[in-house]
Amino acid sequence: MCALSASVIKFFETDSAFYQKSLNNINDSLIIFYSALLNMIENLPNSIVNIFILTTFLTAYLFFKASGNSYIPVFIMFIWLFIQSAVGHSEYYTVTNSMPPRFTLLVLPPLILIVMLFITKKGREFTDSLDLKMMTYLQTVRLPVEITLYMLFQSGYIPELMTFEGRNFDILAGLTAPFVAYFGFTKKVISRKVILIWNIICLGLVLNIVINAVLSAPFPFQKFAFDQPNVAVLYFPFVLLPGFIVPVVVLCHLASIRQLTVKNDKQI
Repeated sequence: MCALSASVIKFFETDSAFYQKSLNNINDSLIIFYSALLNMIENLPNSIVNIFILTTFLTAYLFFKASGNSYIPVFIMFIWLFIQSAVGHSEYYTVTNSMPPRFTLLVLPPLILIVMLFITKKGREFTDSLDLKMMTYLQTVRLPVEITLYMLFQSGYIPELMTFEGRNFDILAGLTAPFVAYFGFTKKVISRKVILIWNIICLGLVLNIVINAVLSAPFPFQKFAFDQPNVAVLYFPFVLLPGFIVPVVVLCHLASIRQLTVKNDKQI
Protein backbone atom coordinates (compact mmCIF):
# COMPACT_ATOMS: atom_id res chain seq x y z
CA MET A 1 0.00 0.00 0.00
CA CYS A 2 2.80 2.40 0.93
CA ALA A 3 4.66 1.56 -2.30
CA LEU A 4 1.49 2.20 -4.33
CA SER A 5 0.90 5.54 -2.59
CA ALA A 6 4.51 6.56 -3.21
CA SER A 7 4.18 5.66 -6.89
CA VAL A 8 1.00 7.70 -7.27
CA ILE A 9 2.56 10.72 -5.56
CA LYS A 10 5.69 10.43 -7.72
CA PHE A 11 3.56 10.23 -10.86
CA PHE A 12 1.67 13.41 -10.00
CA GLU A 13 4.85 15.24 -9.02
CA THR A 14 6.55 14.41 -12.32
CA ASP A 15 3.66 14.88 -14.71
CA SER A 16 2.56 18.51 -14.35
CA ALA A 17 1.12 18.50 -17.89
CA PHE A 18 -1.34 15.79 -16.88
CA TYR A 19 -2.22 17.82 -13.81
CA GLN A 20 -2.90 21.03 -15.72
CA LYS A 21 -4.99 19.26 -18.37
CA SER A 22 -7.04 17.43 -15.74
CA LEU A 23 -7.66 20.59 -13.72
CA ASN A 24 -8.79 22.42 -16.86
CA ASN A 25 -11.25 19.64 -17.66
CA ILE A 26 -12.61 19.68 -14.13
CA ASN A 27 -12.94 23.45 -14.23
CA ASP A 28 -14.94 23.26 -17.47
CA SER A 29 -17.26 20.71 -15.90
CA LEU A 30 -17.80 22.86 -12.82
CA ILE A 31 -18.74 25.80 -15.03
CA ILE A 32 -21.41 23.62 -16.67
CA PHE A 33 -22.76 22.72 -13.24
CA TYR A 34 -22.77 26.35 -12.17
CA SER A 35 -24.93 27.30 -15.12
CA ALA A 36 -27.59 24.88 -13.85
CA LEU A 37 -27.34 25.38 -10.11
CA LEU A 38 -29.00 28.79 -9.98
CA ASN A 39 -32.36 27.07 -10.24
CA MET A 40 -31.59 24.13 -7.93
CA ILE A 41 -33.59 25.42 -4.95
CA GLU A 42 -36.91 27.06 -5.68
CA ASN A 43 -37.23 30.79 -4.93
CA LEU A 44 -33.64 31.05 -3.68
CA PRO A 45 -31.98 34.40 -4.53
CA ASN A 46 -29.04 34.03 -6.89
CA SER A 47 -26.95 36.23 -4.59
CA ILE A 48 -26.89 33.47 -1.95
CA VAL A 49 -25.59 30.93 -4.45
CA ASN A 50 -23.02 33.37 -5.82
CA ILE A 51 -21.63 34.18 -2.36
CA PHE A 52 -21.39 30.51 -1.46
CA ILE A 53 -19.71 29.45 -4.71
CA LEU A 54 -17.12 32.21 -4.34
CA THR A 55 -16.56 31.16 -0.72
CA THR A 56 -16.01 27.56 -1.80
CA PHE A 57 -13.38 28.52 -4.35
CA LEU A 58 -11.77 30.95 -1.90
CA THR A 59 -11.44 28.08 0.58
CA ALA A 60 -9.80 25.90 -2.07
CA TYR A 61 -7.45 28.72 -3.11
CA LEU A 62 -6.34 29.54 0.45
CA PHE A 63 -5.68 25.86 1.18
CA PHE A 64 -3.68 25.69 -2.05
CA LYS A 65 -1.56 28.58 -0.77
CA ALA A 66 -1.26 26.98 2.67
CA SER A 67 0.06 23.79 1.05
CA GLY A 68 2.87 25.75 -0.63
CA ASN A 69 1.14 25.91 -4.03
CA SER A 70 1.15 22.12 -4.26
CA TYR A 71 -0.98 20.73 -7.08
CA ILE A 72 -1.62 17.38 -5.39
CA PRO A 73 -4.02 18.75 -2.72
CA VAL A 74 -5.82 21.02 -5.17
CA PHE A 75 -6.22 18.17 -7.65
CA ILE A 76 -7.76 15.97 -4.95
CA MET A 77 -10.00 18.84 -3.85
CA PHE A 78 -11.33 19.46 -7.35
CA ILE A 79 -11.99 15.76 -7.90
CA TRP A 80 -13.95 15.67 -4.63
CA LEU A 81 -15.81 18.89 -5.48
CA PHE A 82 -16.74 17.50 -8.87
CA ILE A 83 -18.01 14.19 -7.45
CA GLN A 84 -20.06 15.79 -4.68
CA SER A 85 -21.38 18.46 -7.04
CA ALA A 86 -22.65 15.72 -9.34
CA VAL A 87 -24.21 13.72 -6.49
CA GLY A 88 -25.72 16.82 -4.91
CA HIS A 89 -27.07 18.00 -8.27
CA SER A 90 -28.93 14.68 -8.59
CA GLU A 91 -30.67 15.43 -5.24
CA TYR A 92 -29.42 12.09 -3.89
CA TYR A 93 -28.99 13.54 -0.39
CA THR A 94 -32.57 14.81 -0.18
CA VAL A 95 -33.68 11.26 0.72
CA THR A 96 -33.38 11.47 4.51
CA ASN A 97 -35.42 8.55 5.86
CA SER A 98 -32.72 5.89 5.45
CA MET A 99 -30.42 4.60 8.18
CA PRO A 100 -27.63 5.37 8.03
CA PRO A 101 -28.53 8.57 6.16
CA ARG A 102 -27.22 8.96 2.62
CA PHE A 103 -25.64 12.13 3.97
CA THR A 104 -22.98 9.89 5.52
CA LEU A 105 -21.43 9.47 2.07
CA LEU A 106 -20.84 13.21 2.01
CA VAL A 107 -19.19 13.71 5.39
CA LEU A 108 -17.56 10.36 6.22
CA PRO A 109 -14.82 10.31 3.51
CA PRO A 110 -13.36 13.72 4.53
CA LEU A 111 -13.47 12.62 8.17
CA ILE A 112 -11.59 9.42 7.36
CA LEU A 113 -9.03 11.41 5.35
CA ILE A 114 -8.44 13.80 8.25
CA VAL A 115 -7.91 10.89 10.63
CA MET A 116 -5.49 9.23 8.20
CA LEU A 117 -3.49 12.45 7.89
CA PHE A 118 -2.81 12.43 11.62
CA ILE A 119 -2.19 8.72 12.21
CA THR A 120 0.20 8.10 9.32
CA LYS A 121 3.76 9.33 8.99
CA LYS A 122 3.25 10.75 5.48
CA GLY A 123 0.05 12.41 6.62
CA ARG A 124 1.73 14.11 9.56
CA GLU A 125 4.56 15.26 7.32
CA PHE A 126 1.95 16.88 5.08
CA THR A 127 0.07 18.61 7.91
CA ASP A 128 3.36 19.79 9.42
CA SER A 129 4.32 21.33 6.06
CA LEU A 130 1.18 23.47 5.89
CA ASP A 131 1.75 27.19 6.39
CA LEU A 132 0.42 28.40 9.75
CA LYS A 133 -0.17 31.93 8.56
CA MET A 134 -2.22 30.89 5.51
CA MET A 135 -4.20 28.34 7.54
CA THR A 136 -5.13 31.17 9.90
CA TYR A 137 -6.15 33.46 7.05
CA LEU A 138 -8.23 30.59 5.65
CA GLN A 139 -10.51 30.82 8.67
CA THR A 140 -11.80 34.15 7.34
CA VAL A 141 -14.03 32.15 4.95
CA ARG A 142 -16.29 31.57 7.93
CA LEU A 143 -17.50 35.16 7.65
CA PRO A 144 -19.10 34.77 4.18
CA VAL A 145 -20.31 31.31 5.28
CA GLU A 146 -22.20 32.92 8.16
CA ILE A 147 -23.66 35.54 5.82
CA THR A 148 -24.81 32.71 3.54
CA LEU A 149 -26.38 30.84 6.45
CA TYR A 150 -28.25 33.95 7.59
CA MET A 151 -29.61 34.49 4.08
CA LEU A 152 -30.63 30.83 3.89
CA PHE A 153 -32.46 31.23 7.20
CA GLN A 154 -34.33 34.25 5.85
CA SER A 155 -35.27 32.18 2.80
CA GLY A 156 -36.60 29.37 4.99
CA TYR A 157 -34.00 26.68 4.29
CA ILE A 158 -32.23 26.47 7.66
CA PRO A 159 -33.36 27.22 11.23
CA GLU A 160 -32.46 30.38 13.12
CA LEU A 161 -30.35 28.40 15.60
CA MET A 162 -27.81 27.80 12.81
CA THR A 163 -27.19 31.55 12.43
CA PHE A 164 -25.43 34.17 14.56
CA GLU A 165 -28.86 35.12 15.89
CA GLY A 166 -29.21 31.62 17.31
CA ARG A 167 -26.61 29.17 18.62
CA ASN A 168 -23.96 29.76 15.97
CA PHE A 169 -21.07 31.93 17.16
CA ASP A 170 -18.74 30.81 14.39
CA ILE A 171 -18.76 34.30 12.89
CA LEU A 172 -16.38 35.31 15.69
CA ALA A 173 -13.73 33.04 14.18
CA GLY A 174 -14.14 34.63 10.76
CA LEU A 175 -13.97 38.16 12.19
CA THR A 176 -10.89 37.56 14.34
CA ALA A 177 -8.90 35.36 11.92
CA PRO A 178 -7.33 38.18 9.85
CA PHE A 179 -6.25 39.99 13.03
CA VAL A 180 -4.73 36.86 14.55
CA ALA A 181 -2.92 36.12 11.26
CA TYR A 182 -1.61 39.66 10.83
CA PHE A 183 -0.57 40.42 14.41
CA GLY A 184 0.55 36.86 15.10
CA PHE A 185 2.60 36.15 11.98
CA THR A 186 3.37 39.47 10.30
CA LYS A 187 3.80 41.79 13.28
CA LYS A 188 4.55 38.89 15.67
CA VAL A 189 3.02 40.63 18.68
CA ILE A 190 0.73 37.71 19.55
CA SER A 191 2.37 34.75 21.27
CA ARG A 192 2.18 31.15 20.12
CA LYS A 193 0.19 30.32 23.24
CA VAL A 194 -2.50 32.88 22.40
CA ILE A 195 -2.70 31.60 18.82
CA LEU A 196 -3.01 28.05 20.14
CA ILE A 197 -5.84 29.02 22.49
CA TRP A 198 -7.59 30.87 19.64
CA ASN A 199 -7.39 27.75 17.45
CA ILE A 200 -8.83 25.55 20.19
CA ILE A 201 -11.71 27.95 20.86
CA CYS A 202 -12.50 28.35 17.16
CA LEU A 203 -12.38 24.58 16.66
CA GLY A 204 -14.95 24.33 19.44
CA LEU A 205 -17.12 26.92 17.68
CA VAL A 206 -17.21 24.97 14.42
CA LEU A 207 -17.92 21.68 16.22
CA ASN A 208 -20.79 23.40 18.03
CA ILE A 209 -22.52 24.43 14.82
CA VAL A 210 -21.83 21.04 13.21
CA ILE A 211 -23.64 19.27 16.05
CA ASN A 212 -26.57 21.68 15.94
CA ALA A 213 -26.76 21.48 12.14
CA VAL A 214 -26.84 17.66 12.13
CA LEU A 215 -29.50 17.52 14.83
CA SER A 216 -31.57 20.11 12.93
CA ALA A 217 -31.59 18.20 9.66
CA PRO A 218 -34.62 16.04 8.76
CA PHE A 219 -32.93 12.76 9.66
CA PRO A 220 -34.54 10.01 11.77
CA PHE A 221 -32.59 11.29 14.80
CA GLN A 222 -33.57 14.99 14.38
CA LYS A 223 -33.81 16.85 17.71
CA PHE A 224 -34.23 20.53 16.83
CA ALA A 225 -35.98 22.89 14.40
CA PHE A 226 -38.91 20.74 13.36
CA ASP A 227 -40.80 23.83 12.11
CA GLN A 228 -37.94 24.95 9.84
CA PRO A 229 -35.33 22.18 9.53
CA ASN A 230 -31.89 22.32 8.01
CA VAL A 231 -32.57 21.28 4.41
CA ALA A 232 -30.23 23.60 2.48
CA VAL A 233 -27.20 21.32 2.99
CA LEU A 234 -29.05 18.51 1.22
CA TYR A 235 -28.94 20.43 -2.06
CA PHE A 236 -26.22 21.45 -4.45
CA PRO A 237 -24.22 23.65 -4.04
CA PHE A 238 -24.70 23.80 -0.27
CA VAL A 239 -23.72 20.13 0.13
CA LEU A 240 -20.20 21.50 -0.26
CA LEU A 241 -20.43 23.21 3.12
CA PRO A 242 -20.39 20.00 5.20
CA GLY A 243 -18.63 18.06 2.45
CA PHE A 244 -15.75 20.45 1.78
CA ILE A 245 -15.56 23.80 3.59
CA VAL A 246 -16.12 22.48 7.12
CA PRO A 247 -13.61 19.60 6.75
CA VAL A 248 -10.95 22.02 5.43
CA VAL A 249 -11.62 24.41 8.32
CA VAL A 250 -11.35 21.57 10.86
CA LEU A 251 -8.20 20.18 9.22
CA CYS A 252 -6.51 23.58 9.34
CA HIS A 253 -7.34 23.99 13.03
CA LEU A 254 -6.04 20.52 13.89
CA ALA A 255 -2.87 21.03 11.82
CA SER A 256 -2.31 24.43 13.46
CA ILE A 257 -2.81 23.00 16.94
CA ARG A 258 -0.37 20.19 16.16
CA GLN A 259 2.26 22.59 14.85
CA LEU A 260 1.84 24.92 17.83
CA THR A 261 2.11 22.10 20.38
CA VAL A 262 4.27 19.36 18.85
CA LYS A 263 6.60 21.39 16.65
CA ASN A 264 7.83 23.79 19.30
CA ASP A 265 11.08 24.28 17.43
CA LYS A 266 9.33 25.65 14.33
CA GLN A 267 9.56 29.41 13.92
CA ILE A 268 6.42 31.40 13.24
